[in-house]
Amino acid sequence: MAGPTGRGSSLGAALGDLLRSQVTPRHRLSTYTAQHWHAQLSQLTGTRRGYQALEDGGLGVTTQTLINWLSDPEYNVRRSYRDIIHTAYENAAIVPADPIPDHVKRGQFEISGIVKTGDDERERGNRRAAPLRIDGSRGTWDTIEELWPAGELADDEFEGLFIDDVIVADVGEGTDGWEFPGTSNAVELR
Repeated sequence: MAGPTGRGSSLGAALGDLLRSQVTPRHRLSTYTAQHWHAQLSQLTGTRRGYQALEDGGLGVTTQTLINWLSDPEYNVRRSYRDIIHTAYENAAIVPADPIPDHVKRGQFEISGIVKTGDDERERGNRRAAPLRIDGSRGTWDTIEELWPAGELADDEFEGLFIDDVIVADVGEGTDGWEFPGTSNAVELR
């Protein structure tokens, strides 16, 4: 295989692996581990990203109030403000996924592994059978693009959407739908 390749125990896992090799997925920054409101506020006020999260969260206090809070971890801060700080902290901790690039959506996919349609089940991408070739540009990526940034694209859902929205759009329903029942799949992007 010559292009970027994703591998996994299912087609969805292989697709996810391929996509993560091309773009940054949604993830939590490992440095955001503070539990107490004061530690969270201290970390937030140390970065532009943190200040933006506080502003976006609606923390409307004076600079003097903020200084008072930061100078005393036992300061009596109202629950509503602690909730805003916590929400801002969680929002700053999450890095959104990069959008799916056009070269992926327009790419040519070569799927290797067990492929089944109707009674025809065979291993593709070996010496006896070419990989299943799919033209991604013929598919509809809307639902996949909605779920990817939110980090809500589980392997089985990715597989189902890819089959319904990309494979079927390119090569049709197959004899009786498409299945990828193997435990070792690879997807190459060309």
